[in-house]
Amino acid sequence: MNRRTFLRTTAAAAGGTLITSRAADSRGTLGQGEFRYRVVPDWGVLNAETPVNNCHGMVSDREGHLILLTDHVKNNVIVYDKQGRLVHKWGSIFPGAHGLSIVDEGSREVLYITDLNTHRVVKTTLDGELLNEWGWPLKSGKYTREDDYRPSWTLHLPDGGFFVLDGYGRDYIIRYAADGSFQEILGGAEGGIAHWGPHGGMIDGRNAAAPSLLIAMSDQQHLLRLSLAGEKLARIQLPGGNPRQIRLHKGHFFCAHLADNWPKDRESRGFISVLNADLRVVSNIAGTPPVYDAAGELLPMHHQEEIFHHPHDLVLDHEDSLYVAQFASGQTYPIKLERI
Repeated sequence: MNRRTFLRTTAAAAGGTLITSRAADSRGTLGQGEFRYRVVPDWGVLNAETPVNNCHGMVSDREGHLILLTDHVKNNVIVYDKQGRLVHKWGSIFPGAHGLSIVDEGSREVLYITDLNTHRVVKTTLDGELLNEWGWPLKSGKYTREDDYRPSWTLHLPDGGFFVLDGYGRDYIIRYAADGSFQEILGGAEGGIAHWGPHGGMIDGRNAAAPSLLIAMSDQQHLLRLSLAGEKLARIQLPGGNPRQIRLHKGHFFCAHLADNWPKDRESRGFISVLNADLRVVSNIAGTPPVYDAAGELLPMHHQEEIFHHPHDLVLDHEDSLYVAQFASGQTYPIKLERI
């Protein structure tokens, strides 16, 4: 954990309302109601010198750069400016690169990367200097071998502590203190967490007195709210979707659905849901309009326009533009959509 390595490679530089309109009109508009978008053609498309494989995580920094995580070991981290031009790139040691989080430590911003293949979480500077790393949580007593641990994402508390979601391993949620020490382990089968569930998520700190974990439960087609102690507080059903990550932006939640009814239909395209403060879907970008029945239950959703191909993560900028990183999409670069 004290090992330091420099990895950078410099490069040239609306709840309950039935909405009947189509997700995309003749002008290429996606979504419904107040949340309608248009694709920005060719944003972020680079050349063979900067390849991607699966695009997994995406965040933005203070300077407005868009930071992409891919599992292509020629350049695991690709940094764009807002025009989609390459700023720099680094990283060749994350063959299973998956989750990407950015944390503001006051004097600097840092990245947390999860790697499925090397079974670890890594903390780096924005330029790729390795600051810390955490392997499989032997101290938890829940693992007997490294291969059972495949962390998918990290969720961060304001005090510097964080949680790791073992979304591809044994579905535990591991909590670490601000100093990086192991604290406790939550969830797993005995905690009632279904397999292929806790994929991505966030700390919902809107109620500062009672922050909670809001977890995208992928194949289970719902969001799960937990207390910081692991107590189940609520389940938000998202039938027909496959929530991989959720982000809060200006009072609304944006959720990337990998595909329709994944894994039953692995060829379906996927879409983005916008949820209000009460976690009711108000718009589906490239998806069918959200419909709630008389009992207030959301009816099954599915993609409607052939825009996305397995959305995996997303980020929004100060102008409300939306950037989407995609998994298993034929090595495509991120998609930018501008809000209309």
